[in-house]
Amino acid sequence: MDDKLLQTTGRIFNIQRFSIHDGPGIRTIVFLKGCPLRCRWCCNPESQEWKPETIVTAGVSKPVGRDVTVGEVLEEISRDRVYYSRSGGGGVTLSGGECLWQPDFSAALLQAAKERGISTAIETTGYAEMDVIRRLLPHVDTVLMDIKHTDAKKHQEFTTKDNGLILENAKAIARESKCLIIRTPVIPTFNDSEEEIAAIAAFAKSLPGVKEMHLLPYHRIGSDKYAGLGRTYTMAHISPPPKEQMQRLLAVVERAGLIGKIGG
Repeated sequence: MDDKLLQTTGRIFNIQRFSIHDGPGIRTIVFLKGCPLRCRWCCNPESQEWKPETIVTAGVSKPVGRDVTVGEVLEEISRDRVYYSRSGGGGVTLSGGECLWQPDFSAALLQAAKERGISTAIETTGYAEMDVIRRLLPHVDTVLMDIKHTDAKKHQEFTTKDNGLILENAKAIARESKCLIIRTPVIPTFNDSEEEIAAIAAFAKSLPGVKEMHLLPYHRIGSDKYAGLGRTYTMAHISPPPKEQMQRLLAVVERAGLIGKIGG
């Protein structure tokens, strides 16, 4: 393996092992720092800024964000290879933050994992130039892409960015990736109506090769991180959608001709 590849550096804030919600099988999730969006409901607010930060938890301060090499991360994820194979296609997933905003590191880590025979996936907003995305796609087995809304104005109101670039990129990713799964966080007051989910499902169905759409119910996990970062969580008054509503929205997805799933 090219030593230059292994020495490529990036900035992460966590590595989570034994996940079953972020791609096929058992996954190791590498969380990268930096994201162009500011979704109101973000459960990883410590991922948004590129710069290292300090978070206070239970009165204890700890740093968030560290620079690592591809080789260091590859060594850690390789420890779980036996679980990847036994779970039927498990591997590593790059999350964040937004891995497209560290393209050198992300592409190098994905390539190195593939050279080790490890399955790869990315979780992405799709908010980047398509030339950047194309650097990663040859090394990615599964793309998990958020489509949060089809309305540009509402998307910008809740995430600070409109969705024009995202929707156009989704079309290209569908054509050029090995496997694209659409995921939609279901957020009350933002996109939790049957009409809004139906519009997203229709768009997903129009993408070549896309068969699955996952609905991710809103939760408050991570909301305490905002205080730890000295920020205000503006959705504290919002309750998670009830199971009955999620089942109705799942039926909407399935009526669109997609394989629906609640959760990642």
